[in-house]
Amino acid sequence: MNQELGVGLGLRPVHYDHVLSRRPAVSWFEVISENYMGLRGGSSSGRPLEVLERVRRDYPVMLHGVSLSIGSADALNQDYLKRLKRLIRIIEPPLVSDHLCWTGVGGRNLHDLLPLPYTEAVVDHVAARLRRVQEYLGRRILVENVSSYLTYRHSEMKEWEFLSEIASRADCGILLDVNNIHVSAVNHGFSALDYINAIPVKRVGEMHLAGYSDEGGFLIDTHDHPVSDPVWDLYAAAIKRFGRVPTLIEWDDKIPSFGRLQQEAARAMEVSDAAVAA
Repeated sequence: MNQELGVGLGLRPVHYDHVLSRRPAVSWFEVISENYMGLRGGSSSGRPLEVLERVRRDYPVMLHGVSLSIGSADALNQDYLKRLKRLIRIIEPPLVSDHLCWTGVGGRNLHDLLPLPYTEAVVDHVAARLRRVQEYLGRRILVENVSSYLTYRHSEMKEWEFLSEIASRADCGILLDVNNIHVSAVNHGFSALDYINAIPVKRVGEMHLAGYSDEGGFLIDTHDHPVSDPVWDLYAAAIKRFGRVPTLIEWDDKIPSFGRLQQEAARAMEVSDAAVAA
């Protein structure tokens, strides 16, 4: 899936002017879908979308959502899907993704990416919803594994089995967040390599890399640090298994200079090259 795209960066408002004026050497950008869907102002007009359309003239742009809430018991939000479909039509992204989680219930958004119980019933529920979403959007989407800080006693399978089964039944792709795998593996005591080696190769369409905070052996996915050495090692293993999958550097808080982000992207390319050569 679009393997030639290489390593991309998250487009954030603090770097709008730099990107528009200098057109830096970046393979592609990814944006948070909701920031350009007019959900706050009731319209998709305004500077963010204008900027995005200008950036889109020079770079491929991926759309990455945080509010689909595909695992919720609530009905799918048709207004949300309508706005997303319109944005897809405007931007024509190579890839569209969201998270394998729930973000609220009873019409309330909890503004967090909450993990699901890994059961057959939830697999059926989520896969059916994903099929409806993809049918409405007219395209396949990717679902991302989230970092987690709790588990459910009645889970019936491993997280990687749950993710793989949903992707198979929904016929969707996987956005494999390598940092999230490491964070969850440390927090819950499983093998990150077992996770990587269990994911079906053909389903992985994109990978994410980010930094976390270490709270004394308990990791928090904060996206405000450089990528850690254990995550680079895990990324190398992922490249060996999945090949040169489009990879994003995520840095969403304490955002550094654009040049510093480019350094992270360059290191991702170095790790990828070394893994392929090996």
